[in-house]
Amino acid sequence: MSSSDPKTRPKPVTRPPAPVPPSSWAKRTGFKPKFSGETNASDSGQITLPPRSRENENQPDLEAGRARPVPPVVNGEQPVSEKGPAEKDQSVKKRREADGTNNGSSAAAANGHTVNNGAAPQPQQPTRRPSRNEDVVDVLPQNVDDEGFVGRHSHMKYELRDTPGLVPIGLYGFQHYLSMLGSLILIPLVIVPAMGGTYEDTANVVSTVLFVSGVTTLLHSFFGSRLPLIQGSSFVFLAPALAIINSPEFRGLNGNNFKHIMKELQGAIIIASAFQALLGYSGLMSLFLRLINPVVVAPTVAAVGLSFYSYGFPQVGNCLEIGAVQILLVIIFSLYLRKISVLGHRIFLIYAVPLGLVITWAAAFLLTEAGAYSYKGCDTNIPSSNIVSEHCRKHVSRMKHCRVDTSHAFKSSPWFRFPYPLQWGTPVFHWKMAIVMCVVSIIASVDSVGSYHASSLLVSSRPPTPGVVSRGIGLEGLSSILAGLWGTGTGSTTLTENVHTIAVTKMGSRRAVELGACVLIVLSLVGKVGGFIASIPEVMVAALLCFMWAMLAALGLSNLRYSEAGSSRNIIIVGLSLFFSLSIPAYFQQYGISPNSNLSVPSYFQPYIVTSHGPFRTKYEGVNYIMNTLLSLHMVIAFIVAVILDNTVPGSRQERGVYVWSESEAARREPAVVKDYELPFRVGRIFRWVKWVGL
Repeated sequence: MSSSDPKTRPKPVTRPPAPVPPSSWAKRTGFKPKFSGETNASDSGQITLPPRSRENENQPDLEAGRARPVPPVVNGEQPVSEKGPAEKDQSVKKRREADGTNNGSSAAAANGHTVNNGAAPQPQQPTRRPSRNEDVVDVLPQNVDDEGFVGRHSHMKYELRDTPGLVPIGLYGFQHYLSMLGSLILIPLVIVPAMGGTYEDTANVVSTVLFVSGVTTLLHSFFGSRLPLIQGSSFVFLAPALAIINSPEFRGLNGNNFKHIMKELQGAIIIASAFQALLGYSGLMSLFLRLINPVVVAPTVAAVGLSFYSYGFPQVGNCLEIGAVQILLVIIFSLYLRKISVLGHRIFLIYAVPLGLVITWAAAFLLTEAGAYSYKGCDTNIPSSNIVSEHCRKHVSRMKHCRVDTSHAFKSSPWFRFPYPLQWGTPVFHWKMAIVMCVVSIIASVDSVGSYHASSLLVSSRPPTPGVVSRGIGLEGLSSILAGLWGTGTGSTTLTENVHTIAVTKMGSRRAVELGACVLIVLSLVGKVGGFIASIPEVMVAALLCFMWAMLAALGLSNLRYSEAGSSRNIIIVGLSLFFSLSIPAYFQQYGISPNSNLSVPSYFQPYIVTSHGPFRTKYEGVNYIMNTLLSLHMVIAFIVAVILDNTVPGSRQERGVYVWSESEAARREPAVVKDYELPFRVGRIFRWVKWVGL
């Protein structure tokens, strides 16, 4: 394409060179997004496949949105120029001129051919500028690192099928999981206290989450999409779980509220997970993919992070000297110190969350041991409703949120504990809660589709086929069934933050994820690990969640890089989806804050008691529960608005940024794609007849 900038547009010539022929994959897809720049976290280059190297093809100019030639690559590295400053400036000038249509020799040189300037140019056909609504050639985005250098293809240290050795795989796998620590452990620290669980219950649920995450990650790596994606408790299930926890039938319970509510959650999750598995393995997901595009995924995932603002900083405010320091440390490490390297690793960027957690945790422990949060005659083990002393009532909030009470979690936890299925009892099934979770499982599938596409462009040779995506969604449903049987409190799905972690750690090997999953299983058997994590003060949990939910919202919006983000059509759709995802639930949630509501419910859980006070008040109680709950969930509203508008408002494939999936028949002819996604141990031969869940 020629440049639209009049300052850089070259003078026209009579015989412009023919355009570089696109790759066969680009011809088939007909998708060509416009990009204004990419970061390491959004790299979507592809692996170079021998013997035909794509390194010699024209690279797109990220600022102008056009292809530009690049020098040939030798042994995976760009040759170093030996020219002087003057000659280098001249070569830069020529390269810029080659972006236009007046220099055919540069384009030829970029493809590895020499040009005889004395020879007469061959007659060539003039190029034609494609119209806006016409399918155009695919130009994949580049990755631009923090120093401003544009790199072609994958910048990963280890790609999908690489196995460099046990030590590198172990090292990078450890840092991969360590950077995902917040996503793995924070959900139990929120929902278990909300269910009335003790420190010991929290420690047991944390150990269960680690165990199920390790097992389901191994299953997904071998029999799912086969991408290096970590499975775990997703924030997508957090809002509906809180809505179920605050259902009116659970408020007057006597005895162990935690186990009773957990069994209700298990039943809802098992039914919803079976629905998700059916959606994937039946092939319906392949049809559903036609409705899921970046313009749908972006606001849906972003709404998941934005929906918990009422829990974030209001909780941090209970103990500002700890919570505010936690947030500032994570921001400083991840932004201001992100370029500092130690032994070749950007430790502050990779370990921003764990480092901030350790430092703040140590400070909170020292303050607790020094007696800063100890008040004479007051005991944190006494429920707030039983505290008689006005002095203790005044300080009970700070004691509860700021103290590091290792005596109640770490010391009471056993050294060895094996998480087993149905450890909380037999699940209880209620159809109204199951329907709510079924709708949420669709949102989780939408979230996973965006993660599959982004991660595959980072680490694989091609995006997966629709069959591979369906297979991955089906296995996520089976994984969530395991999560329901073991009792994690939420379903299991692909962690969205995983895509950012892959780009930051530059670890794309599935072997590293598998080894880390095995380590996770071993750690889950050590009861002291769960007890140690359960001793994190609540204010630190809220501070970490402020960062994690902000990252989740940003990662959701980053899906717009596959579409024309500047299109007025997309701007309006995303804007409406995000606004109504906040405004409509606010309308429903205002009915929960009423004089008849249970005042013992914490203020940050008030929005989730809408199930009994919502505007839907028909004679069918179950219908009222379902409608009031679903329409009070931010992500559900964002998904409904986005999927309707994106699939009804006219727009070209380029403008909509339709996700590009590999065609099944073409993928089978490419050995690299087959090795990336085929099932191991000859399992694929058994299901060869099931075309919609394979290559």
